[in-house]
Amino acid sequence: MRKSSQADFGTGSIGKLLFSMAVPAITAQIINLLYNIVDRMYIGHIPEIGASALTGVGVSFPIITLITAFTSLIGMGGAARAAIFMGRQDNDMAEEILGNCCAALVCISLVLTAVILLFCEPLLMAFGASSDTIGYAAGYLRIYASGTIFVQIVMGLNMFITSQGFAQVGMKTTIIGAVCNIVLDPIFIFLFDMGVQGAALATILSQAVSAVWVLVFLTGKKTVLRIRLSRIHLSPKVIGPVMALGISPFIMQATESLLSICFNTQLQRFGGDLAVGAMAILTSVMQFGMLPLMGLTQGAQPIISYNFGARNADRVKKAFQLLLLCCMIFTTVLWTGCMLVPKIFVLLFSSNPELIEISVWAMRIYMGTFLLFGAQIACQQTFIALGQAAVSLFLALLRKVILLIPLIFLLPLFFEDKVFAVFLAEPVADFLAVAVTVLLFSLRFRKILSDLRKEPPTEKAVENV
Repeated sequence: MRKSSQADFGTGSIGKLLFSMAVPAITAQIINLLYNIVDRMYIGHIPEIGASALTGVGVSFPIITLITAFTSLIGMGGAARAAIFMGRQDNDMAEEILGNCCAALVCISLVLTAVILLFCEPLLMAFGASSDTIGYAAGYLRIYASGTIFVQIVMGLNMFITSQGFAQVGMKTTIIGAVCNIVLDPIFIFLFDMGVQGAALATILSQAVSAVWVLVFLTGKKTVLRIRLSRIHLSPKVIGPVMALGISPFIMQATESLLSICFNTQLQRFGGDLAVGAMAILTSVMQFGMLPLMGLTQGAQPIISYNFGARNADRVKKAFQLLLLCCMIFTTVLWTGCMLVPKIFVLLFSSNPELIEISVWAMRIYMGTFLLFGAQIACQQTFIALGQAAVSLFLALLRKVILLIPLIFLLPLFFEDKVFAVFLAEPVADFLAVAVTVLLFSLRFRKILSDLRKEPPTEKAVENV
């Protein structure tokens, strides 16, 4: 990022900044979704075994989600911390954070790969696999886990590219990988007749290409924060606050694994493989909804964090208000589509009539309150941008651990249709979580802005660096 570009965070038009940062981030998130969505589309349409293979691969989603959750623990926490220090004109400390995050991501990837390869089958059975689907699930996961280090590098370090203002470069990271994945998927799945294993191989090879792109950029001359060997180490004083701030998005994603266990085991109990297969489709649609929202918040995060570091309360407030408006518009549009034409989404993943029928019925239940979710994401992610680790952690725990998981097991006790009750847990938990989040945010945000205004930004805080 050139000096003038960095100063734009403190002086440029909020609307133009958010647009220039969020559009590439949203595009990148949607393209990133193709890594798994394209796999599922191809797998679901494999002749004769498509439905069973899709269900098997769906069982591996929780573990894949856990792998990506660790990228948020380090990447989102580190990128937000780095942006705050850049707002304070301390690029040396921001670069030290980048080096520590590099070391942490490599260490985490090695541990995750070893654990998953050693305990693959037991983990999958615990996550809802059956004797009919365990072969597909294990075949996919073993190959995917072997490329964990590429996933960590791409998703963890790409956030540092975006947080510096290089939104277009961050978008290209995912475009490169997604294009490779789209090209390689049919080759490995159908031409080489590798099935689900071919889908996994195509994905990790694509991630490897993207990882090379990220590392070349962050060690090159165009970046402000550069990866240097002298800074690649783990310092508790540096990585500790990073992980404290990243724990909220980590829990948001990691608990998806726990949720999948709960959903899959309950649905397997009451509805069998067909209900679990429907859940795989619903999870894919929910991801389609969540990733653009995360793109919006990634676009807004460096703007909010930079101005928070520069103590510019008015710009922090304006950036949040615009983020909230954009998130609410998106969730309302997607919710309308899910309620009116759910079959369009389902047909992307399966042509099995029975699976289509249950998925269409379940989608209207599962996505029932998604239109309100824009407020949840905007408020929770803004807390992270403002360095509010404790509050963002509570909100992450509230929706999934405190509300949703108990409801998955409690609601079937009160309904004759047990499968309906399991799917109903999602909208009930979402409604309660949004209500609490908005109330808490309105109280805390007002105080944060008041504290910032007690010491307004100086000219030095926003000048070119």
